[in-house]
Amino acid sequence: MKTFEKIIEYIKSGKQATISELSDYLGINRSAVYKHINKMLSLGIISKQGKPPKVFYFISDVKKIKELVNIDANDRKIVDKNYIIITPSGEIKNGFDGFAYWCTKNNLEVAKTVKEYIKTLQKYNKFKKDGLIDGSFKFKNTFEKVFLDKIFYIDFYSIERFGKTKLGQFLLYGKQSGNKKIIKMVIDEVKPKIKFLIKKYNIDVVGFVPWTVKRDVQFIKELERGLSLGIKNIRIEKARTEIVVPQKTLSKIQDRIENAKNTLFVTEQGKYKNILIIDDAVGSGATLNHVSQQVKEKGIAKKVIGLSITGSFKGFDVISEV
Repeated sequence: MKTFEKIIEYIKSGKQATISELSDYLGINRSAVYKHINKMLSLGIISKQGKPPKVFYFISDVKKIKELVNIDANDRKIVDKNYIIITPSGEIKNGFDGFAYWCTKNNLEVAKTVKEYIKTLQKYNKFKKDGLIDGSFKFKNTFEKVFLDKIFYIDFYSIERFGKTKLGQFLLYGKQSGNKKIIKMVIDEVKPKIKFLIKKYNIDVVGFVPWTVKRDVQFIKELERGLSLGIKNIRIEKARTEIVVPQKTLSKIQDRIENAKNTLFVTEQGKYKNILIIDDAVGSGATLNHVSQQVKEKGIAKKVIGLSITGSFKGFDVISEV
């Protein structure tokens, strides 16, 4: 029997329980009991009354308990692997616990919503091959001429109804907060995929699209450092203008193309065979396409492979958060 179920059983038997009672019954320390209790409180399964040192916990939603206990084990594993939510107060809730928290906040039946979530994941996973999404179709439908030979995303930034993907969440908060722990989570997730591309396409040089917004911790710099790819980096520079206009603030595709054309410059002088250009998020793709155009026109590389950590599902889209 799981600790979750044991706590429910004990509280049911006496109608209420304290942390001390649960600690003695379970044979674990109070800190461990608090961890379980706080999860159950956030899910609305139990409630509490009183103030320290006398706080009593009791069952508040019997229907939800039955629902959570009866979730299919395989469904739970899928949710555990794919779902994450970062709460308004900045707490990371992983997997099924995070999903149940989200359902509770939105007054949704967990068991039913789990099935709907998995069905939605399956829809989007059809676009993945070898763990990567081919973004060529999006680019061909956005630009008159595409200068990338191949373009991939590691994941979509968000999916319908359920919002940001796990990687989308990490990218957003890693970039905005400069939290190195979250950035490392991104690096650990994307590194195997990047190494796979390097090997498959015989990449001999890599370039990282530079940042626009000045931050104490620059995500793309941390990414470059953390990946440690062991191959040469080409120089891609961002012109510093009087007023900084990030791509994400521009809602028209032509404005984004103009922005990229007038602010991004590939200053590399070397000649290579195959280059991998890495960006953090693709909304329109104007940045990657323009950098690739310069690489081709200057004869820096014969083949250009683009990679974005996340991309949008639709054609031209505005990912304004990152």
